[in-house]
Amino acid sequence: MTPGRKQQGQYSEELVAIPPFGLEGQLVLPSLCRAVIIFAHGSGSSRNSPRNRHVASALQQIGFGTLLFDLLTESEAGNRELVFDVELLAERLLLATTWLGQRMERMPPRIGYFGASTGAAAALVAAAQPDCPVGAIVNRGGRPDLAGAALPRVVAPTLLIVGSLDREVLGLNRQAMAHMRCKSKLLVVPGATHLFEEAGTLDQVIDHAGTWFSQHLLDGEAVNVSG
Repeated sequence: MTPGRKQQGQYSEELVAIPPFGLEGQLVLPSLCRAVIIFAHGSGSSRNSPRNRHVASALQQIGFGTLLFDLLTESEAGNRELVFDVELLAERLLLATTWLGQRMERMPPRIGYFGASTGAAAALVAAAQPDCPVGAIVNRGGRPDLAGAALPRVVAPTLLIVGSLDREVLGLNRQAMAHMRCKSKLLVVPGATHLFEEAGTLDQVIDHAGTWFSQHLLDGEAVNVSG
């Protein structure tokens, strides 16, 4: 067993350092891995985001592998310009995607992106690259508008989830969606604010994300997303 890897039932959990910058992350894989969801966190957050970790844990329970990683190094994370540099964040996301594919070359999984806040824009910019293998995207409380000219080039089916009380971001998502040519859907969670801190709202995000990823990464295979 690789150092740093733990076996938990039918899953393996490993702390990783993604080259060439040594970006720290946590990779959790089921024994039979068909799809892995890579998380792109928002500004001021990290791989330890409690909301993303909660979503990742739920997706693991329904059979997905997950990769949560820091898009910036520890020294870079204090630079506010880099934190909001969507192009740079997208490059790091592509690095992680390529690394994952190479690491699992014997059984390359299907890839999904789960973006939040500015990480949502990074996911879309990365997905717009012609060689990006991502098969589905879910963005929670995201800023897809920051993806700008990349929006019409995204081909992966994209689900945008926004809280009904996050009115400014909801408007920005509607504007961004108007520029997208891929299969896309805007889902509004009633009574939720930007961080989905209200009771039950993050669970709704999990249900919708699980369904979307199952439909587009597992060829419509039925998966119980309710726990």
